[in-house]
Amino acid sequence: MSEFIRLYEENPDPAAIKRISEVLRKGGLVIYPTDTVYGLGCDITNSRALEKIARIKGVKLAKANWSFICADLSNLSDYVRQIDTATFKILKRALPGPYTFVLPGNNNLPKDFKKKKTVGIRVPDNSIAKALVESLGNPIVSTSIYDEDEVLEYTTDPELIYEKWHKLVDVVIDGGYGDNVASTVIDLSGSEPEVLREGKGSLDIFN
Repeated sequence: MSEFIRLYEENPDPAAIKRISEVLRKGGLVIYPTDTVYGLGCDITNSRALEKIARIKGVKLAKANWSFICADLSNLSDYVRQIDTATFKILKRALPGPYTFVLPGNNNLPKDFKKKKTVGIRVPDNSIAKALVESLGNPIVSTSIYDEDEVLEYTTDPELIYEKWHKLVDVVIDGGYGDNVASTVIDLSGSEPEVLREGKGSLDIFN
């Protein structure tokens, strides 16, 4: 049975954040709020946890396209090849915010992602997500929680999320109602930016 932990975005309780980051470090799965929809995440370096998420999502780990949740852009050089000034300016303008940027991966990617040519980077504008990553000490791999209901698409009520997911994960964070619009996904790995999915993030960042 998973824990249901209430946190306030204005001031997330440091003791609770530390406890949840320990759960992640030991290979646990956590559902947590972002600046868009609720995410299902685990420690990027824990193969066992990554396999668990792949099983839940019904995908092969090698083929999974998940985002790396970072606290800020300082994590970027750990996993991304050197990027040009124009690309960095777009990232600085948009992040933290409701965007996922696809960028060329480098040779330092954790072993489960070594074959990936690109990675999706997210820096959500949400202090709970940020505090979790900072406490863990490395990015969280994340995937959105879809709802089977075709009308809803995303569940926004943490209590309903807990009801549905409590047997599959270790912690569900109640950070208040989530959004029901996912992040805007932009591929910056080629010569020109390409919008792969228009979501909550405005495309005005290119103007």
